[in-house]
Amino acid sequence: MKRTRLVLIFLFLAIWSYSQEKNFIDQPYLETEAEVDSLVIPDKIFLTIILNESDSRDKKSTEELEISMQQVLNSLKIDTEKDLTLLDISSDFKKYFLSDNKVLKTKMYSLIVRDARTAGKVLAELEKVGISNVFLEKTEFSDSENLILKLKSLAVLKAKKKAESMVAPLNQKIGMPIFISDLNSISDQLQGKAAGIQIRGASNIYGSRASEPIAIDFDKIEFSVKVSIKFKIE
Repeated sequence: MKRTRLVLIFLFLAIWSYSQEKNFIDQPYLETEAEVDSLVIPDKIFLTIILNESDSRDKKSTEELEISMQQVLNSLKIDTEKDLTLLDISSDFKKYFLSDNKVLKTKMYSLIVRDARTAGKVLAELEKVGISNVFLEKTEFSDSENLILKLKSLAVLKAKKKAESMVAPLNQKIGMPIFISDLNSISDQLQGKAAGIQIRGASNIYGSRASEPIAIDFDKIEFSVKVSIKFKIE
């Protein structure tokens, strides 16, 4: 009895779905697509800092490098309580074993800065104290969700204008939308790659004691949205 009831329910749903689709197709409509994108400057830059005594010019211990790092970040007015995080890295990176079985401890930190200028200062000042193993993890735009919503609204308006321009030569008008689809929302925020970073000055920081100022540029982050809308033709 239960199986028969389930079969009847599925049959009803299939008939209802077909009826809805048929009613939709029977209506005169126009389908348009619109895509909108935007470039924004990243306001969250994630730097990974690796502290290891084997990488230190003066062979400082990891603890000494950690103190030096803290002093540098404090001098740059960076809130280490909020923006500096100790990462739990894999065991392969936590220790290096030499031929004499001496263990060299390694620590990895993630640091968030808000602009390219600060990122440049961090790289330069850490280099001065013997910490050069710093690389870009990723960049983000903190208000990305609101930006995507705004872009979607603009895409809908753009689709409407396209539809209006297409029916105007036919002396017709578009009515209410009868179907809206959010096709995609894409951003090219860096994920673990440094493809969007350009370093100028101080001979690219590494391998030079040059005193020229350091400028870092990050590629802008691109956000793109696309919608598809079916408008009823009146």
